[in-house]
Amino acid sequence: MHERSIEEPILQVKNLKKYFPMGKNQILKAVDDVSFEIQAGKTLGLVGESGCGKTTCGRTCTGLYAKTDGEVLFKGKDVHALRGKERKAFTKSVQTIFQDPYASLNPRMKVGSIIAEGLRIHHMLGSKSEREEKVQELLNLVGLQSEHANRYIHEFSGGQRQRIGIARALAIEPEFLVCDEPISALDVSIQAQIVNLLKKLQMEMGLTYLFVAHDLSMVRYISDQVAVMYLGKIVELTSSEELYTHPAHPYTQALLSAVPIPDPDVESKRARIVLDGDVPSPISPPQGCRFQSRCRFASEKCREVEPNMKKIGTGHYAACHLL
Repeated sequence: MHERSIEEPILQVKNLKKYFPMGKNQILKAVDDVSFEIQAGKTLGLVGESGCGKTTCGRTCTGLYAKTDGEVLFKGKDVHALRGKERKAFTKSVQTIFQDPYASLNPRMKVGSIIAEGLRIHHMLGSKSEREEKVQELLNLVGLQSEHANRYIHEFSGGQRQRIGIARALAIEPEFLVCDEPISALDVSIQAQIVNLLKKLQMEMGLTYLFVAHDLSMVRYISDQVAVMYLGKIVELTSSEELYTHPAHPYTQALLSAVPIPDPDVESKRARIVLDGDVPSPISPPQGCRFQSRCRFASEKCREVEPNMKKIGTGHYAACHLL
């Protein structure tokens, strides 16, 4: 049995690549040489614009997508090499909360059956009454009523559906959850409720999260560390507090300038950094730095040489020639 030291991360991602062939000898480089790690009981926020590869990264980490290259280690074991009983144990330890609670829950099944499905698959509770009791416990845990077990998904609001999705993910007692934009399909008033619920569950159950999102304000609230992704690559990685107080990469600075500050005096004096142009295609990314075509500081070196991730402070890494 692989013994972990206390410091060893629960998840280690090393030089991960996920490419999709697109025909006519074209390759979409969705995730291109990404590395990070997450300590047990902590949250890493993975942030970036739509299409930057963050969801693909999350799905490759859980083995939903086969990797193209690199390594994903969960508790020291290679996720993509697991077979048989080890694979089943991994799928029990790692669950996903999906972005769209409308699409990820079966409309033909009652809520109780949806939540209990994992319990049946993993033979966790023998009798039907034990399963029903567990389902009621889970519904109460996520802020729903016991009688909701007998209803269908269409009878619930978006926020309630996402709570059901969370209950389903927690049913088989996982250690690690990939939260794939779990609040982006919800009303702003409901988003904070779901994030608060996730934080509460993390504290009570010792869960570890990879929290995928494009909303930087919510990520700050839930994450211990934040990785900023652009066009398949991580451009900055540091603690949540450090990222918001000292953003180093020009892309991170632009993203943060778009986050509103609740103090009107501070907000009125801030300069908004507007990025020119659209995100280039991941099929033919620009030479050199991926961000150079939209960066106001780009030099000749940026257009020719790709910057490596380098340490610029305690636990603070960024990929930029200017730093």
